[in-house]
Amino acid sequence: MADNERKVTSISELGEFGLIDRLTNKIKIRNASTLKGIGDDAAIIDAKEKKVVITTDLLTEGIHFNLMYVPLKHLGYKSVVVNLSDVAAMNAVPTQITVSIAVSSKFSVEALEQIYEGMNLACEKYGVDLVGGDTTSSMTGLVISVTAIGMAREEELVYRNGAQKNDLICVTGDLGGAYMGLNLLERENRVFKDNPNVQPQLEGYNYILERQLKPEARTDMKKIFEELKVKPTAMMDISDGLSSEVMHICSDSGVGAKIYEEKVPMDNETKDLAEEMHINPIVAALNGGEDYELLFTVPIADHDKIRNHPDITVIGHIVDASEGTNLVAMGGTEIELTAQGWNSLKDEK
Repeated sequence: MADNERKVTSISELGEFGLIDRLTNKIKIRNASTLKGIGDDAAIIDAKEKKVVITTDLLTEGIHFNLMYVPLKHLGYKSVVVNLSDVAAMNAVPTQITVSIAVSSKFSVEALEQIYEGMNLACEKYGVDLVGGDTTSSMTGLVISVTAIGMAREEELVYRNGAQKNDLICVTGDLGGAYMGLNLLERENRVFKDNPNVQPQLEGYNYILERQLKPEARTDMKKIFEELKVKPTAMMDISDGLSSEVMHICSDSGVGAKIYEEKVPMDNETKDLAEEMHINPIVAALNGGEDYELLFTVPIADHDKIRNHPDITVIGHIVDASEGTNLVAMGGTEIELTAQGWNSLKDEK
């Protein structure tokens, strides 16, 4: 049978339990802490002497993703990764997830299998067990809710509220790429709507497209911190834009901050597309979001330990709360940071 003639199975043909079995029959258990996964009324996890970290994210069609240009497999992968990123931000190791999906009748069983294939790839890459969840109907579209569970010893955990005056402000990786990738996809989607015969112009921007469609969680940083003998004083992941996250840490820690425009790391693809679209690249980094890198602070005494690491950039320092939270622009002018990152609850005017 040709690919374009492949059988499409309606969800009603299988029923809820048949669907669950179809979607989860390839799931493997990877962690000794998972005593019971899918197949009973609840999962059982043995935490032993460690603390349990739990986080949940909800992704809604039309709000968080557009199926005009987001492949279902990528969506499944990303829905897992964004939760694992929150676990990494606590300096914990992700171990289990649960997945709940609300789906409308326009989706076939095969479409859901693509989503779960992406989820299983993420679980395999990050060594995480899918241990349960739920499926239900939706009147409007697709909704995915993932809960991630992680573990760490109490002394390993890092919160948002520990930043101290004179601490260095650091980020992993580079910023702004996911936002520019989204801008590119939205631009080409508008062109397609106007003329479906026009091929999308995506060449040369593979990196930023992947940053948007298939981000990665920085679960590797826990081991890196251990190797460097550094423990962050505060940390969170960059999901809503650098500006918002700096303000969160400062608010929770009762401090201020100065970050330097010239220090914020950005990939060349990010800069090139920003220039092409007449966007200031620093705006993409400050307000874009969805980079899922880590923002963290360390004592200034640890500067020599981190300064030569290829994946850590010092972008500023913590100051007294009375000095506020400011961006120091290229010319030395200080500009107050504002939280202009992603807000899914804002009114659309």
